[in-house]
Amino acid sequence: MRQLRPLILVFLFLAPVAALSAISADDLPGSSKWYFHADFEQMRSSEAGRHLYAWLQDEVFEDIREDAGFDLDKEADSLTAFATENDGTVIVIEGNISRDTEDKIVAMGASSVSMDRYGSGGKAFYHIKDDDDVEFEGDEIKIDVDSFDNGVFLSFAVKNKLIVTSTREKMEQLLDNKGRISSTRSEKGQLFVLSAERGLIQAGAHTAGLDGNGDWDSNILRNTKHAALLVADKKGKISIEAQLVTAEPEMADSLASIVRGLISLQVFNDDLDPEVSSFLQNTSVDVDETKLTISVALDPEVVVAAIE
Repeated sequence: MRQLRPLILVFLFLAPVAALSAISADDLPGSSKWYFHADFEQMRSSEAGRHLYAWLQDEVFEDIREDAGFDLDKEADSLTAFATENDGTVIVIEGNISRDTEDKIVAMGASSVSMDRYGSGGKAFYHIKDDDDVEFEGDEIKIDVDSFDNGVFLSFAVKNKLIVTSTREKMEQLLDNKGRISSTRSEKGQLFVLSAERGLIQAGAHTAGLDGNGDWDSNILRNTKHAALLVADKKGKISIEAQLVTAEPEMADSLASIVRGLISLQVFNDDLDPEVSSFLQNTSVDVDETKLTISVALDPEVVVAAIE
């Protein structure tokens, strides 16, 4: 997911494929390697979600407003991002994106990196890429595209959407499809998606083959096939659920034992922060065949305190 990091200043927490609703596997290509979806409108309107959104206002939106002049707090609804082997990273953004924000992003691209303008079916899009000859002065903001092999393509041509892609072919495809993502549910090995009525954040990835450094969480990921995460508002509390799918039932049982043991050890750690201790004590670990589920429901104040 490193491709997302260079876009934080401009795009992070801007908005989604389907505003005000969770995503399902139907909303993602069957060949997706990972996905991330955050519903900021749901955060603003739900009891528990408002606490998370207040943290985002202070820690994310305010910095963007000060650094780049964008008031994304008023324009963001949600964000959906995913990546496939052929298309690279794709971000489809939806929200009340103002013309002023559009002009500022385009101006940043034009002034701080190399930018070309193209058209597809009457819809304009831009290609922003590194230009080693460009020099920056003072605190000038740059759209950093270093993690993209061929720069990034972006477009505001579909109403209320900002589309960002890694390839020109994917951009043209999305513009032709009015920003809608085509999904093929029948593809083998498709990622599974956890959802809830008041979902706030959804994420997932193929974990097999991930590089690890020997610590326990990397070992867990290396022995699983898929992982999914759901953060939701459940009766005023922040519900966090993670699921791991292993190749064999025995592996799921082994991983559950590891997680339970680690939780037990940390609960008796006198140096542990009270917020983290509360998180661990309320965590449940369940196994069903090859599926390991780790879940916890906490007061939103505890979650925000742990994040801080």
